[in-house]
Amino acid sequence: MSGGTKTMAVLTCAAVVLTTAYTVALGSSGWLWFGSVVLGVATIGLAASDSATPAGPRGRPPAGPGPANP
Repeated sequence: MSGGTKTMAVLTCAAVVLTTAYTVALGSSGWLWFGSVVLGVATIGLAASDSATPAGPRGRPPAGPGPANP
């Protein structure tokens, strides 16, 4: 995971904790929970795209029509 992905994961966890604290103290807010879920899905998407290996250039075939070591 890159630094940006870790930062977003920490912010997502903090948002869930703060949303839970708000819900306990003042009552449930559907928009806060919706925002937390959207942020969580975005974090999962970022982590998935960050862990994908990029396709690098393919190697060149050996030169000549015959085997490399005759």
